[in-house]
Amino acid sequence: MSRLKQNQVIDDAIQSVAFITKSQCSLSEKDEKVLNEALERLQFLRRKKGKTDGQIRKEIARIIELLIEFFTKD
Repeated sequence: MSRLKQNQVIDDAIQSVAFITKSQCSLSEKDEKVLNEALERLQFLRRKKGKTDGQIRKEIARIIELLIEFFTKD
């Protein structure tokens, strides 16, 4: 994936997570914490240059874990 395409995908994900955080006033503290951590990790990926593919995959895996945790809660 090109760097430009990668940044577009990350930007879309940042906008989506930020939208959920802002539009859901009934989020619990735990939900907010999970979404904020995902958002911080996405923003880190967006601005940090010189990452290896392994570092990028590791960060994306953690972000996906956080989003699964949010969407599959009881």
